[in-house]
Amino acid sequence: MTPDVGRTTGVSPASGVRPGRTRSQNSAGMTHSMPLRVYYEDTDAAGIVYYANYLKFAERGRTEMMRALGFAHSRIDAETGTIFTLRRLNADYRSPARLDDALTVETKILEIGAATLLLDQQIRRDATVLVELELLVACVGRDGRPRRVPAGLRAALAAPAQSSLMPSIVPTTP
Repeated sequence: MTPDVGRTTGVSPASGVRPGRTRSQNSAGMTHSMPLRVYYEDTDAAGIVYYANYLKFAERGRTEMMRALGFAHSRIDAETGTIFTLRRLNADYRSPARLDDALTVETKILEIGAATLLLDQQIRRDATVLVELELLVACVGRDGRPRRVPAGLRAALAAPAQSSLMPSIVPTTP
């Protein structure tokens, strides 16, 4: 059975973690990176990436992070009826990307709530941060109502080094 790592007790406000949330155990170092290339379709007439396309790049980065942990969105939906929706987004556009740039999307889990994931994403060209995003992703059922983060996914996000390549989304009972 997958342990419930989503509950915390006695967390003080000084810790930086809101009550009822888990600060990712690997937040100091685990970052998923996904390389991508800027194509003509991503740019405007001046060859600069259109601002909304950074959101698409970030979505791909989150999706590939989940896939790397063994949790394809289609599998989570099929097994638990849980889907993900973006609840809040803060974007800081610092510098433009251009046609043919090689970029990296870095995704980091900051907090795991009962039904939400707080993420930091950076889109970089080499060491330069072009866009920084902070996102609150909510887990919902097909009916749009909040759902808990599936236990297997919660465990994989909190401690990915201990996860198998294809972990169970729904904990099995012995």
